[in-house]
Amino acid sequence: MSPAQDYVIVGGGVAAVRAAEALREHGAQGSVRIISAEPHLPYVRPPLSKEYLQDQVPRDSVFVHDEAWYRDHDIEVAVGTRAVAVHPAARSIDLIDGQALAYDRLLIATGSSARVLGIPGEDLDGVHRLRTLDDCDRLRDVLRTGQRLVIVGGGWIGLEVAAAARIAGMDVTLLEQDTQPLRRVLGSELGELFADLHVQHGVRLLTQVSVRAIVGSSGHVAGVELDDGTTIRCDAVLVGVGASPNLDVVRDSELAVNTGIVVDEFLRTSDPAVFAAGDVAEAFHPRYSRHIRVEHIDNAEHQGSVAGQNMLGIRNAYERLPFFYSDQYDVGLEYTGFAPPGGYDRVVVRGNTEDFSFIAFWLADHRVVAAMNVNTWDVRPQLLALIGSGLDVDEGRLADPTADIPEPATR
Repeated sequence: MSPAQDYVIVGGGVAAVRAAEALREHGAQGSVRIISAEPHLPYVRPPLSKEYLQDQVPRDSVFVHDEAWYRDHDIEVAVGTRAVAVHPAARSIDLIDGQALAYDRLLIATGSSARVLGIPGEDLDGVHRLRTLDDCDRLRDVLRTGQRLVIVGGGWIGLEVAAAARIAGMDVTLLEQDTQPLRRVLGSELGELFADLHVQHGVRLLTQVSVRAIVGSSGHVAGVELDDGTTIRCDAVLVGVGASPNLDVVRDSELAVNTGIVVDEFLRTSDPAVFAAGDVAEAFHPRYSRHIRVEHIDNAEHQGSVAGQNMLGIRNAYERLPFFYSDQYDVGLEYTGFAPPGGYDRVVVRGNTEDFSFIAFWLADHRVVAAMNVNTWDVRPQLLALIGSGLDVDEGRLADPTADIPEPATR
């Protein structure tokens, strides 16, 4: 039985909820408080670019728990309350209303925010981002109108919204600075594949373009001006150029910060009473012997749970392989592992890329470091075993769709 302590969780996303669950599950005595800047109870974000955006599921389905669950588990959720500073030496945080809140153990799970372009016209009515539930509600209204939509950014959010908008009957133009959407994530061959998918579904795709300004009429967006002077007329714009971790709360805290809050494999910061999880955490991963920051819900959920346990002194190392999924039109995929640019030698594909039924393997020195199964299901356990082994593979067998996913060969 743990001693009675005050546990404070800053952030209102899924990492926060999983940490609170773990605290109560593993016997936390004392108070558990979630401090959420958003006005809603914690919810999951993937449906905001998928099922909920397309009106396929009701609004209530995106929430992790209802009010009764938090009450029944003696977890206080303060919504619409922002933490503005952390004071590790005093073991307290400052809230935006001037209140100071003491803690014995603190978890920072503040997530990330949509990046801005920093160009004229971003504040016009009709310019959207997609990060929060309120953002999604506004964008859903746009998708119901059948207007002309320009999407700036060809990452996962941009592509998923493009698919949803085309399914809704909108005229969609997608603008990408790189030579292909997802090239830095998937490589050229697979980036081209997803480019073709969207073009086949009627998306106007422009690559190697930069946006100079968003232009308007009477305060509402009317078009997007490119660097070459071309203006693309539209009724709405989605800016989907990535996300930045919400680090303001720790700026003056003396906690170690790099691209995120630096934590060890136990998700502890440079102060042993303070932990971090989710998008905001740059965590040491034992498998990769380096710190990595992952912006996907699977990471937030499992890091949140591990952090909650470790706040109780359990000392669970976080070793889960990164994982995410995406749905676009009738194409579903799951990606497991870690293959950043420069982190692999080549990509081996088994199956038929033309009908989007295949598995792609990212290899480094004859080892599989990541894999993506596309419209090919129930293979993730084998892929996890293959990646997790760290051993050499037979590339010929790896590419053979008639063979079982190969067991790793010993070195």
